[in-house]
Amino acid sequence: MQTNCNPMDLSSVSGFEDDSALNGGEGTDMKDMRLEAEAVVSDVLFAVNRMLVSTSLRCADDVAYINVETREGSTYCLELTEAGLRVVGYAFDQVDDCLQTPYHETVYSLLDTLSPAYREAFGNALLQRLEALQRDGQS
Repeated sequence: MQTNCNPMDLSSVSGFEDDSALNGGEGTDMKDMRLEAEAVVSDVLFAVNRMLVSTSLRCADDVAYINVETREGSTYCLELTEAGLRVVGYAFDQVDDCLQTPYHETVYSLLDTLSPAYREAFGNALLQRLEALQRDGQS
């Protein structure tokens, strides 16, 4: 299996990080929330078919949108806020205001509930990293 991820990073990334040190301790702004969304995408791109920050839905000071297609072929529009991530639509760039889905603290938790194939890819990436650590330790 080919991955686009360094599994070493998996243990230290929470899905999105606090950027308050980067912007002088102030709250996040639109640029930072978009950066957070891009970081989320790069963290799990190895375990989904497609994932990208929406360019057609407007980012605001406190929100960004991410489109994801799971390995099973299901599509979702995710909302990223300081509360976490949640599904807001079942197609790219679609926001259904009536949809009441729970927030997930991390992208890992959200994808774990949506995609068994994500769970398998994530587990395989961890296993590969552990095997590499074991080989390095025996050298």
